[in-house]
This record gives sequence, structure tokens and C-alpha cells, in this order.
Amino acid sequence: MAFYNRIGSLMRQSISQTTVSNGHVAAPSMFNAFRCMSSKLFVGGLSYQTDDHSLKEAFSGFGDVIEARVITDRESGRSRGFGFVNYTSDDCAQEAMKAMDGQELNGRSIRVSLATERAPRTGGYSGGGGYGNDRY
Repeated sequence: MAFYNRIGSLMRQSISQTTVSNGHVAAPSMFNAFRCMSSKLFVGGLSYQTDDHSLKEAFSGFGDVIEARVITDRESGRSRGFGFVNYTSDDCAQEAMKAMDGQELNGRSIRVSLATERAPRTGGYSGGGGYGNDRY
């Protein structure tokens, strides 16, 4: 996903520079219509007191938030210190990222960036494999 975001950004820059350098506006092209942006943000460095509601509230000033979720530990239910915010548009996500990165939320300085897709997990539980089972 990050790779596609970067390619889309480079294409947009290239098209906008071509338009400016030629001094005229080119006809809309397929590349102008095609956008590879993400409207999902990763928010790191969250306070343990931050919950879904307060995260959504903090980011709702930049546009319509579809979902705000703080990731919690399965066993303890305690925040893992990061979360995700989904917007209805890419522009809102970009604006929020620029404005909120490095800001303080609930006493902690947060890091905000575009969320990337997690690599698919391969394999699975194979029963053993270096966890002390070879001693028996």
C-alpha cells in the first residue's frame, strides 16, 4: 500500500509540474482521475487513557471520521498505545495528519502517519520450532 501511495504521489507531482512548466492546463488525463491515497491514519504514542471516543473527538475537527479505534491487548484489555482513524476523504486525512503529527493528546506527544497494509501472515503454528522442545 505504501508503495502505491508513493507512486500516486509521484504521478501527481509530475503532472502538476508539467502543467506549470508548459504554462497551460492539460486536458484531464487518466492519471489525474486515478488517486492512490489512503484515508486511514496510524496514530502512535497514545496515552493509556485514550479510548475510541476521545480519539475520534480529537480528529473530528478535520472532517468526517468513519471510525476511530484504539488497539487494545487481547488479554488485559489495556491500550497498546496506538490506533487508527478512518476518514471519508483522502484530503481530510492529509489535513489531519499534517496538523496532528507531533501534537499533544491526553498528555502524550502523538505520531500520525498514513496507515499501511499489514503484510499477510504466512505459515502458522507448527508445534515447536526452537522453544525448548528439542531438549526432551
